[in-house]
Amino acid sequence: MTLTLESAAFANYGPLPARYTCEGNELSPPLRWSGVPDETRSLALILTDVDAPDPDAPAMPYAHWVVFNLPPDVTELMEGTVVASAAEAATEGINDGHSTGYRAPCPTMGRHRYVFTLYALDDVLADLQLPTRGRLESAMSGHVIDTSELTATFERAD
Repeated sequence: MTLTLESAAFANYGPLPARYTCEGNELSPPLRWSGVPDETRSLALILTDVDAPDPDAPAMPYAHWVVFNLPPDVTELMEGTVVASAAEAATEGINDGHSTGYRAPCPTMGRHRYVFTLYALDDVLADLQLPTRGRLESAMSGHVIDTSELTATFERAD
């Protein structure tokens, strides 16, 4: 079985509903997964805008959400989840807005792609404190068993 990530709120490569963006309630969308490998000790989730700042000239992916140490028996994050309440050991790192938690998509121009990447890891990542996406990716190096991606698109109405 392969690790699979999906959402009841949008289809893969479908539009992200406004309620999960700066034009709505700025809630994190509901996510669920299956096919977690048996040897998984923890899960990590990173949400990245791969088209920042301009879809015609992307410069650097922008991290909207950094989550790690989700227990392998957790199979979903409900809409608007506060990660620490969803799973005791889970932690949120620092997004590129310099805060913890979900940072709602709010592109300044054009339609952007937002990639949710779920990682199955063979270890629990201790002593990371509040890592950025880069620090988390470095800590995960050599520990990734499997990954799954779910992509949403969003363009502001104004």
